[in-house]
Amino acid sequence: MSDQLSPSFPILVVDDERYVVESMVTALRSEGITNVFGISDPAEVLDQVDSLGAGIVVLDLIMPGIPGEEVLRRIRQERPEVFVVVVSGNRDIDRAVDCMRQGAADYLQKPVQKERLVVCLRRLIDGVYLSRENESLRRRLLDKPAAPHPAFNGIITSDPSMLSIMRYVETAAQSPHPFLIYGETGTGKELFARAVHEVSGRSGDFVALNAAGLDDTFFSDTLFGHVTGAFTGAVRSLPGLVEKARDGSLFLDEIGEIPPASQVKLLRLIETGEYYPLGSDLLRRSRARIILATNRDLAAEVEGGRFRKDLYYRLSSHRVELPPLRSRKGDIPALVEHFLASVCGEGRPLPALPRALLDLFLAYDYPGNVRELEAIVRDSLRSGCEAAFDPAVLRARLGSPRPGTPEGPTAGLGFSEILPTIKQATELLIEEALRRADGNQAQAARLLRISPQAVSKRLKKRSD
Repeated sequence: MSDQLSPSFPILVVDDERYVVESMVTALRSEGITNVFGISDPAEVLDQVDSLGAGIVVLDLIMPGIPGEEVLRRIRQERPEVFVVVVSGNRDIDRAVDCMRQGAADYLQKPVQKERLVVCLRRLIDGVYLSRENESLRRRLLDKPAAPHPAFNGIITSDPSMLSIMRYVETAAQSPHPFLIYGETGTGKELFARAVHEVSGRSGDFVALNAAGLDDTFFSDTLFGHVTGAFTGAVRSLPGLVEKARDGSLFLDEIGEIPPASQVKLLRLIETGEYYPLGSDLLRRSRARIILATNRDLAAEVEGGRFRKDLYYRLSSHRVELPPLRSRKGDIPALVEHFLASVCGEGRPLPALPRALLDLFLAYDYPGNVRELEAIVRDSLRSGCEAAFDPAVLRARLGSPRPGTPEGPTAGLGFSEILPTIKQATELLIEEALRRADGNQAQAARLLRISPQAVSKRLKKRSD
């Protein structure tokens, strides 16, 4: 897509013949690679790489003064993260092969064909982004975790799995590739989509579309727009959301529900950055970052023939799965307080929340997740913020604990006269967590607030 073709980092073209540099830069810019610069003096390469922050260097081998092999050696020694493409003539193939052994990413034969150059750079642009993301992720894993980016201020959590997702978003947000967010209804997928947009630092707007229930015509018109006369009633041209998201981010929610014909058009947009408004034969290019969300298992949709496999693979460059609220119940007290403050207004005293009522909040599994919790808090304050919570409303919404058992996370635990051993109790807890997680060990681990490795290790010991 165009964002992939026009990366955030510069590409440096080096050739001692100025007209070659100018023609190559012009050719690349005509193909949408606008962040490209050229120089004719090989002695300036390292300084220019540093001052520009270049990620790729296209380097001619035959230059006066400093040969291309020496420039390559210096780049590999001092800036190993920079990708180098060497350019050679027919008689310099052996030298080009030797450069590949020294760490060049690719070589092109003169005269350089524009199509071959674009394909090569497109591949290497992806490689630079991946390399930088891996390095950023490595630093975040090794360094002391910093405070989350301000983009996450609206997400109330102290859960380790949520904080880990935030760190990943900070790492991957700069990439131009699609970002896919999985999660049940009400887990905050749009909040995270907005965070991806804000962390990316894009200058354009965040534009959202819920794709659920849209047929192909409406999907195409909404996304790509139309020209005058495209269909009955099209009395004037209207831009689509792709155009409105120029230089920004386009968020497509419920992407698992779009029809097959729309999937084809979305795939083309993602792969090439190109689209046609309805009724137009004029090709347009998009610079929008695409963020998507779904509550469906897209792998299962692919298996069932309802979702294109090639589109699924293109959407899987960056993906996160938001945990349901039942897996991070430690966040519930802070969320309740947050929603109370939202309802009552800043500076007003908040109703007291007795421990018995808090235990009701903690014992419930929230099929509607955080969105349902917010609705319950609002509904339980029918008399206004001056009054206390209405216990009857809470019990009607959250259910009452069974007689003779405590309220809260320990509800449902019962013991005979002979108490189980710690080992037996642990095994019972793991069995219950696996039952609630439908056998998913990672989900069971989140319920127990332990690592998936710990669950797997205990299950292995039990089977030995």
